[in-house]
Amino acid sequence: RGILCQGRGSAANSAVCYCLGITEVDPENGNNLFSRFISRERNEPPDIDVDFEHQRREEVIQYIYERYGRERAALAAVASTYRHRSAMRDTGKALGIGNEIVERVAKSFHYWSGKKEILEKINENGLPAHTRQARLWAMLAETLKGFPRHLSQHPGGFVIARDKLSRLVPIENAAMPGRSVVQWDKDDLDAMGLLKVDVLALGMLSALQRGLQLVSRLRGHPFALQDIPRHDENTFEMIRRADTIGVFQIESRAQMSMLPRMQPRHFYDLVIQVAIVRPGPIQGGMVHPYLRRRQGLEDAKSPSPELDQVLARTLGVPIFQEQAMQIAMVAAGFTADEADELRRAMAAWRRRGSVERFRQRLLEGMEKKGYDEQFAEQIFQQLEGFGEYGFPESHSASFAKLAYCSAWLKCHEPAAFLAALLNSQPMGFYAPSQLVQDAQRHGVEVRPVDVMWSDWDSTLEASRPPASASSVGKSSGPAVRLGLGRVAGLSQQAGQRIVQARLAAPFTSVQDLAARAELDRRDMNVLAAANALKALAGDRRQAQWQSAMRRTPGLLKEAPIVEDCSPALPGMSEGEHIVSDYHSLGLTLGRHPLALLRSRLADLRFVPADRLLAQWPDRRLARACGLVTTRQRPGTAKGTVFVTLEDESGYVNVIVRPDLAERQHTELVRSNLLGVYGVWQRHDGVCHLIAHRLVDLSALLGELPTRSRDFH
Repeated sequence: RGILCQGRGSAANSAVCYCLGITEVDPENGNNLFSRFISRERNEPPDIDVDFEHQRREEVIQYIYERYGRERAALAAVASTYRHRSAMRDTGKALGIGNEIVERVAKSFHYWSGKKEILEKINENGLPAHTRQARLWAMLAETLKGFPRHLSQHPGGFVIARDKLSRLVPIENAAMPGRSVVQWDKDDLDAMGLLKVDVLALGMLSALQRGLQLVSRLRGHPFALQDIPRHDENTFEMIRRADTIGVFQIESRAQMSMLPRMQPRHFYDLVIQVAIVRPGPIQGGMVHPYLRRRQGLEDAKSPSPELDQVLARTLGVPIFQEQAMQIAMVAAGFTADEADELRRAMAAWRRRGSVERFRQRLLEGMEKKGYDEQFAEQIFQQLEGFGEYGFPESHSASFAKLAYCSAWLKCHEPAAFLAALLNSQPMGFYAPSQLVQDAQRHGVEVRPVDVMWSDWDSTLEASRPPASASSVGKSSGPAVRLGLGRVAGLSQQAGQRIVQARLAAPFTSVQDLAARAELDRRDMNVLAAANALKALAGDRRQAQWQSAMRRTPGLLKEAPIVEDCSPALPGMSEGEHIVSDYHSLGLTLGRHPLALLRSRLADLRFVPADRLLAQWPDRRLARACGLVTTRQRPGTAKGTVFVTLEDESGYVNVIVRPDLAERQHTELVRSNLLGVYGVWQRHDGVCHLIAHRLVDLSALLGELPTRSRDFH
């Protein structure tokens, strides 16, 4: 059916799945450990995970129901537990506290810090902390956190039975039509030995499929995933610069900080890159030793000759789960089945089982083979780190393949890459506004939404002829035309009617558009607000005026509307246009909002991002100001919060230490426009601003709506 998919995991990356086309990862280039997915002691089929295009996964789910029948196939359940916000809401309502206070308190939580902070937040939001009701609320919420809240459906874990599934497990109809759900979660299914196949959704597969289709049209012949060259130096050079906004898996702030240090040059380097920025390797203390060895600052040798075959490919440092299993087998004498039990404990991620119970067996086994106690303890600590989410090499290889393919598309077909990402939203780490800005910095022309040209999706258009004689002969890529789907409030049905009516004949006026596309007053208003009627009516205000002139229904519906004189409406300022763009489209093709504020910010001595990144020296005082796009607080960061600021010239990464995060919590979590006073840090091509003081400057934005991705 033309749905792009990619298997991941040891079973999916086997030679069988490669020959079947389930995965593009060639097993000859991998290091699959056979006992990782087939072992006598497990006596069960291997786990199978397959990712599908996220916007077409429902087709796959319904195919499975049709193929096996609702009586034989059903989705697994997930037992959802109380987190801080849900615990505050439910206990607050149970105590009869006003909804307004409950919502204010619940929304003030961005991470959990214990009972003391609960009382502080309750007090800050209108309920005195010394009252019995406040103390009871804090106690009950803290107690309730972690308790089961409700049963929901698994994102895609299917249970498929040979006979009636109801003989094995209770089944219920899901809230979505056409779906059935078993009443057990995945841990229960594992305990009972029931087969589960994960039919998962992945946004990048949707984007890659769309991108490949656009490239095929540009080139005039089919272009598929396997047609992307296996090694492209320009792509790797782009990756080494951390120019990876929109690229799968290596687009996060942590990954972009690691890329200049890792300097990936080959595909296997990407496999390691994907796996190393994870809680497991970080907690196990594996990242810095690997980087030092990669940079030639430390000898890349294994602890013993017999471990060379296990650790040589990662410079003597265990990075993957499979290596942890092999170390247990080679250095401690574990059997393959015992090693698989260790893997299961590592994969439990603190929910089931523990690596601790293998400690004595591992230490004794390594002692018998002549390893000293200190080295054995170090190995165990690293294995414990995998309990904090270590990555299997088989998963990492699958993700690295998609990372490389998406990076190649960004490098060689940036217009197609942008259009594909915009048409695959919601997905990824970056908002459409950031994706558009990044593409424009790479020379991609982006054209506005226009009822005379736009389809529902964003499309590619021929670039304009050269503007001057000096540019004749220079090749330029296609332009991206934003689609009608970007207009907030416009239904897809209305958008498709516009496209169909335009195919019959171009629109001649606003009234002609409204009549032939059968658009109501609301449709016309949202199109006018998005400046999508500019070709027919002029700027936004003129378009809104003309949109208000509707034809009379009935016998006179074909009668022309003639207006002798249109009112001289005042034009909108640049700032008003930008605010309207953000309200209607979530982005602007005009100047960045901070470009209008730059003189004001310069008076306050805030420095643009490009100047900081290009020339600001290490350890010098610096000031930056920008729209907050992300706030992150990884569990491995010990309370440190990472913030990304966006201005008209680029991005600044800010590090907020735990004491400052606590002291200026309000400015940190509530600012849309944040000013930061601190010290600039530059090391190995990676730059950060270490915050010493935060200033909320959101008032300067006026009515501009902004969004940030917080604590994901």
